[in-house]
Amino acid sequence: MKGDPQPFDNARWRSVSDPRDSLPGGDPVLTGLSPASRRVAFFGLLSGVLLVLGTLVPANWKSLHPALLERAGRGTPTAAGLGLAAVNAQRPGVANLALSAAMTVKDEHVARLTAELAALEARRGWNAWGGADPFIESVFKGQSGPRLASEIILPFLLSATNRTVLREHLASARSPGVQAILQTSSLSSTTQFVPVGRPGGQPLEATILLTALLYQGERFAPLLAQDIRTTAERANETRLAGEWETLCMDLLTLARRMDWLQLGELLRHVPNARALSDLAQLVKAAPDNLALLYTAALLTQAPDRVAAYLLRFGVAGAGDLTKALAHGEGAVRLLTARSLPLGPTRMTPGFLVGWTLAAPRGMLTVKIALFLLAGLGFFLVWRELSPVQPNNRSLVGARMVNGQRAVVALALGSLLLVAGEPFLLKPLGSPEFRLRLKLPMLTNSPVPTQKTTTATQPKPRMEVSLSTILSIMLFAGLQVAVYAMCLKKIREIEMSTGSAQLKLRLLENEENLFDSGLYIGIAGTAAALVLQVLQMIQANLLAAYASNLFGIVTVACVKIYHVRAAKRRLIVEAQSEVAQRQPEVA
Repeated sequence: MKGDPQPFDNARWRSVSDPRDSLPGGDPVLTGLSPASRRVAFFGLLSGVLLVLGTLVPANWKSLHPALLERAGRGTPTAAGLGLAAVNAQRPGVANLALSAAMTVKDEHVARLTAELAALEARRGWNAWGGADPFIESVFKGQSGPRLASEIILPFLLSATNRTVLREHLASARSPGVQAILQTSSLSSTTQFVPVGRPGGQPLEATILLTALLYQGERFAPLLAQDIRTTAERANETRLAGEWETLCMDLLTLARRMDWLQLGELLRHVPNARALSDLAQLVKAAPDNLALLYTAALLTQAPDRVAAYLLRFGVAGAGDLTKALAHGEGAVRLLTARSLPLGPTRMTPGFLVGWTLAAPRGMLTVKIALFLLAGLGFFLVWRELSPVQPNNRSLVGARMVNGQRAVVALALGSLLLVAGEPFLLKPLGSPEFRLRLKLPMLTNSPVPTQKTTTATQPKPRMEVSLSTILSIMLFAGLQVAVYAMCLKKIREIEMSTGSAQLKLRLLENEENLFDSGLYIGIAGTAAALVLQVLQMIQANLLAAYASNLFGIVTVACVKIYHVRAAKRRLIVEAQSEVAQRQPEVA
């Protein structure tokens, strides 16, 4: 009829010539192919090239490419270099820790450092303080002669004779900070230490005397020295030793494992009391990593960043820090500054590594664009291989089909991008080195009073991480695809040839398809819960139940707004057909 819409002629629509088909010459490999085959080959090759380029870009969201560490560490000091500098400064204690770290990372200069350290020992002998230091030698005259090895400073101060010498020396100090530290010896409300003056109070007194000596010798970083003085003065004013005890416990933890010069060199770079607490926690939780932690802290002069990295990533972080230390100071700085785990080793061109170091966010944007363009190339190949069939009666139907394919291609590009991110859906961090155990001393536990205060427990709060957002987007994308498929099927049935009764029966036959959104939503919830139990993804109920919610909304929209309306139109059309047939029968 004249008013009927003309069917969409896909063949005529695709007969428009492509400008590439009229180009003279062309690729000799593609010369014998048809224009459609040439387009398929061109888009397929382009998609593959873009995918390979995206894979080669060493930029990631939640991980660091090992090639970046190698480039950042070129020409920077290494663990063996730190040890050789300590040998030249006649500080064998520091050199010994650097040697242990260099052996762990298999530094190529380990043999040279070992030989020079042995020569220093044979030439000058070991010193009680880990090297020559006129300041402490003037305090303990005659205590710094040649020995078999340097002495750990805290056991040395536990001797009553040495504590007496140090107490007499510090008593004449004019520094207000030193005097404030010494006054804390009179505190009796301690819970982690036995008070000074009682049996068993030697560790606290030795730690207080050591803290005062370090303060007098300006071995603390300026902000750390200020924190120590402020804490001591507050404890003396309030007569409460809790915060001061914690600080003393942190210093005691380090002093039990280092000699004088080792401790002093480290404390010069510790920025504040919080960083000191983190270092002490690491030394207690992972004593085997002391040489690694010490060397990385001195190389970068940023012990707070090194400690924060290890506390965040645990044993895996210690392994990544070992790999970074093998490349040098620059690699350790990059690793701790980015605070990301190392990703898998993949081949990448050197110029891409340099560009990524110079502009990490820009290269990450380029990588995302390459993967999305690769998905677009897949869409174009799909469109060429499977053109829209001419049974669609309007251009709208063709556009809808191409839109669905574009969504699938975009999802494919996104999945390829996610596949290149090993830690994208995994929670970063590990509590292995963050567990703290504090036990009060039973010999000096304060007597509890009848009035007790209960600490207010913070309400649990669900954190929305990147993996949760991506999971929700994935479930939403699946439901959008199901919604588009249901709409396509409804339009196909309505536009098909046949009576209204036949279309009604076909529509009823697709009830399972219209309910598929609910099935997929339940399956997504179950899969998310299973993956959370297996600890393959971060535990978060928001992402799990979002899948079920999206399925319910999708099925409700399809059945209420589309299927119901389509059935109403077909019922009316069926009644009209019956009314038209009745006069003919009469």
